[in-house]
Amino acid sequence: GTDSDFVVKLIDVFPDDHRYPEGVKPPENSAFSVFEPGGYQMLLRGEPFPARFRNGFEKPEPLVPNKPEMIKFTMPGIVHTFKKGHRIMVQIQSTWFPLVARNPQKFIPNYMQATNSDFQTATERVYYGGKTGSMVVLPIVK
Repeated sequence: GTDSDFVVKLIDVFPDDHRYPEGVKPPENSAFSVFEPGGYQMLLRGEPFPARFRNGFEKPEPLVPNKPEMIKFTMPGIVHTFKKGHRIMVQIQSTWFPLVARNPQKFIPNYMQATNSDFQTATERVYYGGKTGSMVVLPIVK
């Protein structure tokens, strides 16, 4: 497609064998009151970014299919400590509907005015390794 949204999510993955300590009970209205949190994927931060604004918000630009593009943005900070045994997961997806308006995957001047015929299926690629490799930079506080 010639336009797409990229949603980056930072997730804390609990160890598969994670259990509450003896005598500690989770809040009654939490999901953990129903099941053990082993393997739970806790969303810490999610941030959508329309590729059309990758070179600035002043002038939206279409993507060129099959051409690697740098899409660089900063997610707002959070304060979180990954406990021992937990893993960091990064998920990248191209939609977060209905939390974020649908993107037609086709560049049109204002995608909020897209008609049904503007919407199309598209495949996005996240490159890794080499000159076009992706990266996530996380600050570490000691």
